[in-house]
Amino acid sequence: MADLQSLKKTFIEIYGESSANISAFHAPGRVNLIGEHTDYNGGYVFPAALTFGTTLLIRPRADRTIGFASTNMPLRKQISIDDMVYNEEDDWMNYPKGIVVHLAKEGFPVQHGYDLLFHGEIPNGAGLSSSASIEVVTAYGLQTMEKYPTDTVKIALLAQKTENQFVGVNCGIMDQFAVANGKKDNAILLMCDTLEYRHVPFQSGSYKLVIGNTNKRRGLVDSAYNERRAQCEQAVKDLQAQFPSLTLLGQLNLAQFNEYKHLIPDETVRRRAQHVVEEIDRVLQSIKVLEANDLESFGKLMIGSHDSLRDLYEVTGFELDSMVAAALKVPGVLGSRMTGAGFGGCTVSLVHEDSVPQFIEQVGKEYTEKTGLTPSFYVCDIGNGVEQVGEAL
Repeated sequence: MADLQSLKKTFIEIYGESSANISAFHAPGRVNLIGEHTDYNGGYVFPAALTFGTTLLIRPRADRTIGFASTNMPLRKQISIDDMVYNEEDDWMNYPKGIVVHLAKEGFPVQHGYDLLFHGEIPNGAGLSSSASIEVVTAYGLQTMEKYPTDTVKIALLAQKTENQFVGVNCGIMDQFAVANGKKDNAILLMCDTLEYRHVPFQSGSYKLVIGNTNKRRGLVDSAYNERRAQCEQAVKDLQAQFPSLTLLGQLNLAQFNEYKHLIPDETVRRRAQHVVEEIDRVLQSIKVLEANDLESFGKLMIGSHDSLRDLYEVTGFELDSMVAAALKVPGVLGSRMTGAGFGGCTVSLVHEDSVPQFIEQVGKEYTEKTGLTPSFYVCDIGNGVEQVGEAL
């Protein structure tokens, strides 16, 4: 978590006046622990909020203007509440601007001006949901200041709508949901279709989550993503010969799929569907082993998830495979897998705290030798979702 006192100094340097009436809010980044490419197939995902994310300092003003500033970006502006439109030049500010617009659409208009200072600890482009973190902290902060009720499930939906309709990114609900509804030392079992969810204790004890960023630019994601979705839809059509009411692969259990997978004539389509159904089953197995505090078995499920994403779904690529292979050679590593859309981005590994320095050195060295790229590593704990962290500091 950021140092609030030094952020307060920065806030006063930018906006002047006294330090009275400055409130602080925090929304985390997130990582998906298991359950990849299951969300759009009506299956479960299993994300967790991280302890680092985006801190927002906010202070009311007397007019109808919102001041936008960030410790991470030089761009600063003051914009009237009545003039919040998407503007490419405004870059990162489009996320909080979109939240102001969508709060009004949902019946929570922002009535007063505010000065806002954002401080992000999530590396841009690391796939840990920096945009969702900005959106959720803005919505929660403004609703609290305006004395509106704060419903974190509704905030997640509002933030997703902002990203889809205002910023123009067609993301699912998982990122915003995990950021808004995380809970310390718990992951979230979330059914993306219905938003049914529950917190599952993740007692990692002496084990740490280490996120490895391949720092590989992701070029193929959109076209491959659309192709995978189409293949999953084709599998559903083929299986409707036996299950006429089937609309999503997630509606089948593993036994049903194994009995009728021969109805899918195309071998590639069959492999895509097999990954989805088996991955959903792995998520459900994960809940059982974590409830029994069996981290070793959870690590094996992580490895199985990566193997399936590599061999059946084919979304990993050389860089992610190299990083996971290097991770699994380090003593004290229970499991490692790609997390996110694939073709670059990040891995997540479960590493004994005594092995973390060796992990970072050894995996970093081997990965660079194989790929020519320099990775970044983040050692994480599981933290809370969005919350107020300081009032009238």
